[in-house]
Amino acid sequence: MTRRKKQVVTEINDLRDELGEHNYRYHVLDAPVISDAGYDRMLRRLEALERDSPELVTPESPTQRVGGAPLERFETVNHSVAMLSLNNAFSIEELSEFDRRCREGTGRETLVYSAEPKLDGLAVSLVYEKGVLQRAATRGDGHHGEDVTLNARSIRSVPLRLLAPDCPEVLEVRGEVYMPLAGFKVLNQEQVKKGEKPYVNPRNAAAGSLRQLDPRICATRPLDFFCYGIGLWRGGELPQTQITTLATLRRFGLRTNPLVRQMLGIGQCLDYYHEILDCRQTLDYEIDGVVYKVNDLADQQSLGAVSRAPRWALAYKFPAPEETTIVHDIDVQVGRTGAITPVARLEPVFVGGVTVANATLHNQAEIERLDVRVGDTVTVRRAGDVIPEVVSVVREKRRRGARRFVFPSECPVCRSQVVVDDGGIIQRCVGGLYCSAQVKESIKHFASRRALDIEGLGAKLIEQLVDSGRVCHAGDLFTLSHDELAAMDRMGTKSADNLLEALELSRETTLARFLYGLGIPQVGEATAQALAQYFSSLEALVDASVEALEVVPDVGPVVASGIRLFFEQNHNREVIDALRASGVVWPVPEGSTSGPVGPFAGRTVVITGTLSGMSRDQARNWLVARGAKVTASVSARTDFVVAGADPGSKFDKALALGIRVLDEAQLRAMDKNNGN
Repeated sequence: MTRRKKQVVTEINDLRDELGEHNYRYHVLDAPVISDAGYDRMLRRLEALERDSPELVTPESPTQRVGGAPLERFETVNHSVAMLSLNNAFSIEELSEFDRRCREGTGRETLVYSAEPKLDGLAVSLVYEKGVLQRAATRGDGHHGEDVTLNARSIRSVPLRLLAPDCPEVLEVRGEVYMPLAGFKVLNQEQVKKGEKPYVNPRNAAAGSLRQLDPRICATRPLDFFCYGIGLWRGGELPQTQITTLATLRRFGLRTNPLVRQMLGIGQCLDYYHEILDCRQTLDYEIDGVVYKVNDLADQQSLGAVSRAPRWALAYKFPAPEETTIVHDIDVQVGRTGAITPVARLEPVFVGGVTVANATLHNQAEIERLDVRVGDTVTVRRAGDVIPEVVSVVREKRRRGARRFVFPSECPVCRSQVVVDDGGIIQRCVGGLYCSAQVKESIKHFASRRALDIEGLGAKLIEQLVDSGRVCHAGDLFTLSHDELAAMDRMGTKSADNLLEALELSRETTLARFLYGLGIPQVGEATAQALAQYFSSLEALVDASVEALEVVPDVGPVVASGIRLFFEQNHNREVIDALRASGVVWPVPEGSTSGPVGPFAGRTVVITGTLSGMSRDQARNWLVARGAKVTASVSARTDFVVAGADPGSKFDKALALGIRVLDEAQLRAMDKNNGN
C-alpha cells in the first residue's frame, strides 16, 4: 500500500469514528459539540474520499445509511426469541394485582421495577453481529416480522456500528421507532402541499414510513428510535437488571429514554405514573401510558410469559380520550360464533387519534344500563386506545322522540332464530354454518395475522367468495383457482398471484396457530398454545376426553366441555379434514409425545437457575410436552424442582419444604425411565 493510500485509509477511519462519536453525542447524550453544518462538512469529505476509493466503502460507513433500489415486497423474518406484546392495566386495582402476582411468583415481599414512558410507535428488533447492524425487523405477530433493514439504516439514531469494544458477539436490541411531533407536523404540511392525504397520527406516519418499499422515501421521513431491552445476548457478560441493561446499551451507542427510572414497590410506581402523566404534554413524542418491568432479569426469567405477553411487565395506560357525539342509529352485527352485538352508528367524531363512526354497545344488558337511545348525545372513548365504546348518555341533551332499541327475534342475515344463552347476557343466532355472517367471520378469523396469516385475503374479498357460494368454510380457500380469484371485483392477475402465493405460504403453520384459527369457543392464543404444547398432535387433542383436557394448564370444565363439543361436531371435523387434505401442515416438536400421557403427566414442576442444555422456555415446552404442569412458584403442591446453575430462592424454598430437586442430567434420566 502506497503512503498516499495509507493516509486515505487513516483519514477515512478517523472520519467514520468521529462521525460516529458525534451521532452518539447528538442522539444518545443529547449533548452535541459540533454544529449541523460542521457535521455535514465532515460527511461530505468522507463521501468524496469513498467516491475516489470505492474499494474502501463498508456497509457500516455513515455514508451508507441510504441506498438500494425499491423492494417488491418485504421478506419475512423469524424472530429467534419471540417479540411479545404487553398486558395492559387501566386501574390501580389491576396494577396492584400485577404487583401481587410478581411478588408471589418471585417470593419477594417488595419488588424493584424499572419504569419508562410507553411510546406510541412501532416495535422493532435490531440484530448486531460483532457490533455491526445486520438486520432490522418489525414485530409482526411476535414470531414472524418483516425485514426493514434498509429503512432502519436511514434512521440517524439507529447506530450502524456499536461504539463499545466489549459488546457481545450477537446482540438483538428491542425498541420503538416513532415520529417526533415536530417532524409529524412538518410531514403533514408537505403532504398537503403535494395534494396528498395527511397522516392521522404520528404512529400511523411512523408505521407507514418504516414500511415504504423504497428506502429513499423512508430516509426523508423524520423517524427516531428508543431501545427498551434485549431479545438475545450471545457472548460476554449479560447485565443482571433491566436498569443496568439499558445503561449498557446506552454505553454501546444505543438511544434509551432519559425518563427511565428505578422504582421500589407499588407506591413509587404510582408516583411515577402521575409524574409522567403531568409532563405528557411537554414531550415531543406521543405516549399512551407507562411500562413497568420487574428489574431483576433472573426474576423475569422465573416469572416467564404466557403466549403473547411476559408476566413480569405491564403497560399502565393513561385514561382513554373521550368525546361527545350523536347516535344516529343502532343495529347489530353477527360474529363468528353467532353472538349478536349491538352497534351504535355515530356522527363521526375524532377520538384518540382516529375518526370514530361506530361504537360497540356490547349486549342488551349494557344498552339497558346506559339507557342509550337513537338520537341521544353520548360520550364515546376508545377502550384500550383500540375499540370505540359508548361510555355514557348525556341525559340533559336527550331529544324528544329518542327511540329505544329492540333486539331482533331473528338473525338479520339468515333469518334463523335468535336465542339467549344460559347466562341471559348474549343473544345468539342458531344458524351456524347456514348463516353466511358466521361463515364470513370465521374465515376472517382463520386468515387473520395471529392465525394462518393469509396476506391479501381481506374482508371484502371474503364477503365476495362467501356470497358467491364458492367458499363455504376455510378449507375451500385452498381450492381456489387463479381465474376464479382474478375475476373477483378489484382483484386482477397480479392480486390473484399474490393471494395464491400467500395461501401457499400459509399451508406451513404451527399447531397452536391452527387451533386458534379454527375458532374453537373460548380458545384464544394462550389456550391454543397450551393445548398444542400439552398434546403435541392434533389427533391426540381431537380424541381427548373432558377429563384429559382439564389437566391442561388454564383449561377449566367449561372450556374443556366446549372443546370436546367442538370436535364432536361432524361439520367441524369435515373442515379439519379438508384443511389437512389441502396440505396444511405443522412441525411436530422434537422429543414430543403423541398424546397427553407423558412421563411427567400430572406432575407440577418448577424451574430455577440457568440450564446448560436448553433455555428456560425450551425446558418448559419440553416438560409440558411430556405432560407436566410448569408453574412459577414453589409450593407444597410442587412435585419436583429442576435446578440449573445459580438457582435462586425457589431452590432454598424447595429444600425447606423437602421437595425433590433435580439437575438437568437427572431430569433427562427420569424421562428415559418414564418419569421414575
